[in-house]
Amino acid sequence: MRMRWMAVCGLGLAVAAVGMGAAAGKAADKTAKYTFTLVDSKGGDAGKVTFTQKGAGPVKMHVQLQNLPFGEHAVHIHANAVCDAPDFKGAGGHFNPDKKQHGFDNPMGHHNGDLPKNVSVGEDHNGDATFELTAITLDPAAANSIFANGGTAVVVHEKADDMKTDPTGNAGNRIACAVVKP
Repeated sequence: MRMRWMAVCGLGLAVAAVGMGAAAGKAADKTAKYTFTLVDSKGGDAGKVTFTQKGAGPVKMHVQLQNLPFGEHAVHIHANAVCDAPDFKGAGGHFNPDKKQHGFDNPMGHHNGDLPKNVSVGEDHNGDATFELTAITLDPAAANSIFANGGTAVVVHEKADDMKTDPTGNAGNRIACAVVKP
């Protein structure tokens, strides 16, 4: 069974698809997959982000960046499903239902929306990275779901994340965003 949803929020276009494995009756065999389009501050295409989860396992997050400046960029999941250009401030702070501090190198733990490394954009203005995340889920009934409370947003920052400075990792301005809703 395949279902598609399309929603336009501000400048962010979100497209999601859900697929179920052949043994749909078994929770461990269910696979959910959602893809969302990233936009830059002028509404241009900045790439896409895909979330996949099989059963209750970790969430695989694949980030494909394009048309962005060369260098290392922090990517975070933010608390609000809002991508309001040009600064994307409506996305709020990092997704953090566990109430921890910022960064994988922070001894106090990391936000649910923090990623373990930055995404490198090459001289061709493209970047690609895949992460396995255990602090989030795609189950909309869970407190740590990226779909709880109306959804979240994926935000790309102008600089690299230092992985420890609370609350933002000194990552700089927000340069691209995708609304994340089921």
